[in-house]
Order: sequence, then C-alpha cells, then structure tokens
Amino acid sequence: MNIAAAANEDMASISNVLIYSAMAVYTLAFLAHITEWVFGSRSKVGRTAAALTQHAVTAPPAAVTVTATRKAGGTTVMERAEVTTRSATGSRDVPDGPGAAAGDEKGELYGRIAISLTVVAFLVHLGGVVARTLSVQRAPWGNMYEFSTTFSLVAVGGYLLFFVLGKNIRWIGLPLVTSVLLDLGLAVTVLFTDSDQLVPALHSYWLWIHVSCAIISGAMFYLGALATVLYLFRDRYETKLASPQGKQPGPAASSILGRLPAAASLDKFAYRINAVIFPLWTFTIIAGAIWAEAAWGRYWGWDPKETWSFITWVAYACYLHARATAGWKGRKAAYLVLIAFACFIFNYYGVNMFITGLHSYAGV
Repeated sequence: MNIAAAANEDMASISNVLIYSAMAVYTLAFLAHITEWVFGSRSKVGRTAAALTQHAVTAPPAAVTVTATRKAGGTTVMERAEVTTRSATGSRDVPDGPGAAAGDEKGELYGRIAISLTVVAFLVHLGGVVARTLSVQRAPWGNMYEFSTTFSLVAVGGYLLFFVLGKNIRWIGLPLVTSVLLDLGLAVTVLFTDSDQLVPALHSYWLWIHVSCAIISGAMFYLGALATVLYLFRDRYETKLASPQGKQPGPAASSILGRLPAAASLDKFAYRINAVIFPLWTFTIIAGAIWAEAAWGRYWGWDPKETWSFITWVAYACYLHARATAGWKGRKAAYLVLIAFACFIFNYYGVNMFITGLHSYAGV
C-alpha cells in the first residue's frame, strides 16, 4: 500500500466519522425543535388563543389578539398573543417562527438552541463533505452517496442563509432537520459507496459546474416543497377557523398549525424560491447538454436522466406559467409544484436505481 492510498483512506475515514457526528448533532437539533414546540403549546396564552379563535374567527381578518392573566409574585400580569389567520390583502408577510403566535420565553430559548445546534451540525457536515473531496481528489458528488450528503448539506445551508439575510424561517426547521436525518441515514446505509475514482468520461470541469447546479437547484426546490406542504396544512386549518359551521380544528391542530405563518405567506415563500431557482435549473440542463456533446458526441439523446430532467423542467415551467398568467394560487398551484418536485425526486432515485442509461456510471 503506497502513501497516497493510505492518505486517501485516512481522509475517507475522517469523512465517515464527520458525517456520523453531524447526524448526532442534527439529532440534538431535532430534539430541541420538538422541545420548542412542546413548551410553546403549554403557554397559557397559547392555550387560550387556540380555544378562543375556534369560536371568534368567523371572517378573514389579519389577526386576532388574545389576552390572558397569570400571577407572578402576588402581582397580576397581563399576557397578550396575536393569533394570525390570513395576511391582509397587500400586507407584508406575517411574523415567522413558532413563537410568532403564542409561544413562551422557554419555547423561544429552545428554538434558538435548535438553530445553534443546526449551525454546528452544518459545519461538521461540511467538514465531512470536504474530507470526502480530499480523499478522492475530485468533486464530491460522483455517486448517489456523495450526492445525497452534499444535497442535504446545501439544503441546510440554504435554510441558514435565510437567517443571515434576516428572514426568520424557524418554522421549517423541524421538518427540514427530520428529513436531513432520513437522507443521511439512507446515504450511510443503502447508498454508501467507498471512496474511488470515476470513469474517464466524468473527469471534466463540467462535473463541478453541471452537478453542483443540479444540487443547488434540487435543495432549494426541496425547501419550496416543504413550505408548500406546510401551506396545505395551514390553509385547511384557516378554512376551518373561518367557517362558522362545520368541524373545527382540535386542540392539537390549533397548538401546532396556529403557530405557523399565515397560509398566504407560506404560499408566497414557496413561489419565490421556485421562481428564483428555476433559471438555475434551466442552466443545469443546458450545461448537461454541453457536457454530453463533449463526452458522447451529441447534445441530447433522450437518455432517461435527460428525459426526466426535461420533464421536471416542464412541470416547474407549467407551475410558474400558471401562477403568472392564469392566476393560479393556493391549493391548485401547491399540488402542481409538488408534482414537479416529485419528478425531480424520481429523476434522482428512480432513474438511478431502476433505469439503465448513459448516466449509470457508479451504481448507487
């Protein structure tokens, strides 16, 4: 065994340890997020608000303010909570974060701890991807294991970037961290591949350009899909609140869904992400075609990966076109964008695992 090979194996081992360590810290962040929601739901104001808004909200106002009292050292203290239903027409986005509508100080503390742990996990995760890069001396996304670990890294990085830009989207933290744990768990078990070099056709600078753009696009589409799923739950909750008759949401639904941003804000958030990232996905397909001409002598050959990339592009184009021209908003647009993201997921998992094509280089 030569020195270079030993160094490669050492860096690969460090990468594996760092990925497992990141999973451990993500688990702590997951528990902190759970604790945040539990403490928030125990807030006296939160319980009062959830109970009263089931009966008080019969029209679509921007918000309902609820007041409750508690005893503190023999003194009566007034607590106020604003329970947002739908954002007013033409208004700015409603406050984000679980504490925006009936959290408490302890719940807010655990929320900040969850974000801090997510930052630590992201840095450890980044170290694992960089170590994998050093072990193979190439772009760290030559197979499904490497793509998965980098994909989840970029998704978390995009999530944290919103905080840097002053956007508090902590409400997406729990489903994001949960799915990242699932993604990494699948990567280190089913998809794991030892560090190795790639076939000659993949030794190109286009590997850095084309695949990195695909990862960034997919990660941001994923954040948009998470926001869309939350929108569907929140919209149904608001519809029940606004209905004077019929079934009202239960206490559990009010405790959780009542502390999300308004459905209109979730819908707008998802649309903005998809609209901003769509041009990058377009460039991803164009870059892939250019690379295909250099590697295989043709720009487009309807390879399964090419075909499903194009289907994904068409699906997102239909969604954006419907929003811009037909005025599609709300649930119809949400279903369409989830179909588009499902096409992206199938293009990654389904095509790679079950369909053989020119992109089938490294198995998983």
